[in-house]
Amino acid sequence: MKRIFTLIFSLFILSACEKNKGDNSSEVLPDAEIKTEVLTQSLVFPWEMVYGPDNYIWFTERSGKISRLNPKNGVIALVHTITEVTSTGEGGLLGLALHPDFNTSPYLYVVYDYGSGANYKARVLRFTFNNGVLTEPLVLLDKIPASSIHNGSRLLITPDKKLMITTGDANIPSNAQDRGSLSGKILRINLDGTIPGDNPFPGNPLWSYGHRNPQGLVLANNRLYSSEHGPNNDDEINLIVKGRNYGWPNIEGFCNTTEEKAFCASNDVAEPLIAWTPTIAPSGLTYYNSDYLPQFKNSLLMVTLKGSKLVQLKLDDAGEKVTDSKDFFLNEFGRLRAVCQSPEGKLYLATSNGTNDKIIEVSSK
Repeated sequence: MKRIFTLIFSLFILSACEKNKGDNSSEVLPDAEIKTEVLTQSLVFPWEMVYGPDNYIWFTERSGKISRLNPKNGVIALVHTITEVTSTGEGGLLGLALHPDFNTSPYLYVVYDYGSGANYKARVLRFTFNNGVLTEPLVLLDKIPASSIHNGSRLLITPDKKLMITTGDANIPSNAQDRGSLSGKILRINLDGTIPGDNPFPGNPLWSYGHRNPQGLVLANNRLYSSEHGPNNDDEINLIVKGRNYGWPNIEGFCNTTEEKAFCASNDVAEPLIAWTPTIAPSGLTYYNSDYLPQFKNSLLMVTLKGSKLVQLKLDDAGEKVTDSKDFFLNEFGRLRAVCQSPEGKLYLATSNGTNDKIIEVSSK
């Protein structure tokens, strides 16, 4: 009887071990074979894309258009045109975000440039989406310095219902270190435009400063990441921390010269996770953690303008280091401005070539 019990117990342990082995192996899925499809190619400088809860891709074009794309058939519906947009150089209608509870709180947030010359400014606006149209425009933040270059302008709504806004230095580098200026910052406001009481500087929308031109922003595992243009060197991925100084214009990339080391030590400068020289002009940024394209799991995915590619940045388990980098679609579609993903895990890329711009779906074969 003892032998029978021992045999049964041994078979139970063996079965459990095999089951655990199977569970562990299922965690590492084989790479999916990737295919791309152009959904539309009739756009002019699309800037932002958001995959909405209505299963449409909402996107902006710098001229002032807000549209919805049906990813199943490529049909575009123009929702609204902001007529006061002034598209000068890299300026115009830029960032867009949808309220996290869009079905019950149908608010859409945009940032756009208007005016001219010394009065060229950026404004953050909230619309209400009702019966297919945008109504009730409400100004949340105004008179952000703008320029033909370095406008930042990526929007992100965090789980605690705060609106994050990236701003560039608007071609005045010194403003990035001025905590009284809205330029060269990542800003944080409530969804009604008021300033949160837990911002690092009371009464100030500033969340972090010392930025040159941050054009990507994503939250992953309670960590905020930004992609940022350097000058002719040191493009960056930054891990954004409340109240920290990111160095521009005194620091380019890492604190690695005598002068930079001194400035970093006395100004609590946060160094980037990774930097690129020569520059690749990083723009839109997302975080991928789906099994649909398993080779991208736990990675930042960034599109680039000058580099003309999608860059995968694999993160460590803590999300504090980039452990590997891999390029995709190099020079296949030209300059890439925006990236978003569907709940299923498909990716969407928007080009920024100025004529015949495209939105491309990236999926598994």
